[in-house]
Amino acid sequence: MVSTFGCNNGLILAGSRVFQTMAKDGMFFKSAEKNNKNEVPENALWMQGVWASLLCLSGQYGNLLDMISFVIVLFYMITVFGVIYLRFKKPDLERPYKTWLYPVTPIIYLLIGAGFCVLLLIYKQQYTWPGFLMVLLGLPVYYFINRKKQPDQ
Repeated sequence: MVSTFGCNNGLILAGSRVFQTMAKDGMFFKSAEKNNKNEVPENALWMQGVWASLLCLSGQYGNLLDMISFVIVLFYMITVFGVIYLRFKKPDLERPYKTWLYPVTPIIYLLIGAGFCVLLLIYKQQYTWPGFLMVLLGLPVYYFINRKKQPDQ
C-alpha cells in the first residue's frame, strides 16, 4: 500500500502538469490549464488525483502496471531514438545537455528496451496488447481535436 500511495503521489504531481500542458495545447479540458492563487494547477491536480484513485480502487493495480509498462517503455525508446535521429538530422542544433558516452548509451537503452518489450509481448500478452490498443485509441481523438489546425508553413 505504501508503495502504491508513493507512486500515486508522483503520478498525480507530474500527471497534473501533463494535463495542464495538454490543455494549453488545446488537447484537454480548458479548466486544467489555469493555476490557482498559489500558481498550482489545482483543477488538473484534482482531475489527476481522481483518475489515479479510480485506477487504484479498481483492485487491478498489478494488471494496470503490466498493461502500461509496454507503452511507457515504447515511448521512452522513441524519445531516446529522437536523440540519435536529431544528431543526424540537425547536427548544428545547440545541445545544452550532452548524452554520456553517446552513441553507446542510447543504443544500449534501445536494445534493453526492445528486449523488455519483446518479453512483455511473449509473457504478458493479455495485458500488453490492451494497453497498446488504449494508446492507439488516442490517435482518432488527437486527429479529431486537431482537425481544424493548419500545419505550420
